[in-house]
Amino acid sequence: MRNWPAMTELTESEGGTAEIPESETPPESSKELQPETPARRAVYYWRLLFLGAILAFIVLLAVRLWQTNVQEQRAAGEAPELRFTTFDGAVVDLDELRGKGVVINFWASWCTPCRDEADLLEQTWRREKGKGIVFLGLDYLDQEPAALAYLAEFDITYPNGPDLRSQAARRYRIQGVPETFFVSPEGRIVETVVGPIASQQELDDLLDRIRP
Repeated sequence: MRNWPAMTELTESEGGTAEIPESETPPESSKELQPETPARRAVYYWRLLFLGAILAFIVLLAVRLWQTNVQEQRAAGEAPELRFTTFDGAVVDLDELRGKGVVINFWASWCTPCRDEADLLEQTWRREKGKGIVFLGLDYLDQEPAALAYLAEFDITYPNGPDLRSQAARRYRIQGVPETFFVSPEGRIVETVVGPIASQQELDDLLDRIRP
């Protein structure tokens, strides 16, 4: 005869209902109440550390790319080759201007900040003409009728011409307009101004650095 395993004895309540002793009730939620183990905490912290390292790397990479982009956009040292035909049909070659200080201004008729310095550049050119300083203007990404109207509006008389296919802009790696390069009599870029030149004093200080 097979022996059945011993059964838990039931106790009779006053009403005759069998009850499972308290001590025998299985703790169904015991797993949920257990504290987080050290191993699981370690995995969580390592994940946070890994994500933080990735984020720091992305930020560093973005900063480096921005710095490289800014450096590559500015020409420095020996002035790049520059040869263009003015709106009047004259040919200007930077190599033929060695021995003079040269101001190269990139502008456009649609550029509002360009208007802030247009009269300053023209009046200074008239003052410096014949004193070893030459002003040149290059019209960037513009239409000729609008460019000619701009030159007439500000009565600009120094040599200006279109930068066809943006060749000069690419060589000088400009960031936008206006942007002005100051070239020494030896043909080296000694200063670059990004944005409009703020005052006569600023312009005069820059001209003093390229006087022959």
